[in-house]
Amino acid sequence: MSAPSSPDLPDLPPVAPDSRSHPPLPPVLVERRAVDEAESRAANGPDWDRYADDYQATHGEFLGDVGFVWGPEGLTEERAGVLGDVAGKDVLEVGSGAGQCSRWVRSRGGRGFGLDLSHRQLQHSRRLDEATGLAVPSVRGTATDLPFADGSFDVVFSSFGALQFVADIDVAVDEVVRVLRPGGRFAFSITHPTRWMFADDPGEEGLVASQSYWDRRPYVEVDEGSGEVSYVEHHRTLGDWVSLLADRGLVIRRLLEPEWPEHHDRVWGGWSATRGRLTPGTAIVAADLPA
Repeated sequence: MSAPSSPDLPDLPPVAPDSRSHPPLPPVLVERRAVDEAESRAANGPDWDRYADDYQATHGEFLGDVGFVWGPEGLTEERAGVLGDVAGKDVLEVGSGAGQCSRWVRSRGGRGFGLDLSHRQLQHSRRLDEATGLAVPSVRGTATDLPFADGSFDVVFSSFGALQFVADIDVAVDEVVRVLRPGGRFAFSITHPTRWMFADDPGEEGLVASQSYWDRRPYVEVDEGSGEVSYVEHHRTLGDWVSLLADRGLVIRRLLEPEWPEHHDRVWGGWSATRGRLTPGTAIVAADLPA
């Protein structure tokens, strides 16, 4: 495998760690309806470009410049050990954002590489490369068309990354299997599927089940002014995920559902102590491709 080079991203200004420079997001209408891969990609790439500055400013300290957090509960890879020993291994992060997790992999002796759909997130990755002196070679791309040769990686992972934003999840998992070496590991964290039964509210209103767990229509935000889809998140049940992996010969080794820590008072979107102490917010899955 030849290492990807950092993308040339010249047309946006440098980013300060506390930047909050993008304009307010426009009002949106929320729907649950079918959305295909092209529409998902056209919405989510620009959405993350708009949101990247605030995301890094708000959550950057929690994530750590060289840190690996699996979800809003704060469970780290150092504690969870989902990937195993990464030293000397080729590791791909799908939906890498600013590369914090891949930078952690490199700090542990692994050869971490990043891939993300968002132009702006990759600029933040470059900023952190320079700030930490620990560079993550990254490319702009999509989970459904990984720009790497067959059998390039020992580990492929996604920490709340691309998988929830992909309509053609079967294609994305096929791509992971293609680039994994025999004996390799695929690991990912997602919004826990049971959370789709509840309103996306960090308060007590978010504790009332009001939607069907089996309603697989994606969550869709539509710009009120233009009528265009501006954000899409896809829902699959736990059974769907098991079938996706098993049908491709992947063997599930671990399923983690992190508990909300006792003194953790962070609010992150719909996640909070109010909800997190009663219902899981994150599912972490590790599966192996047989040798």
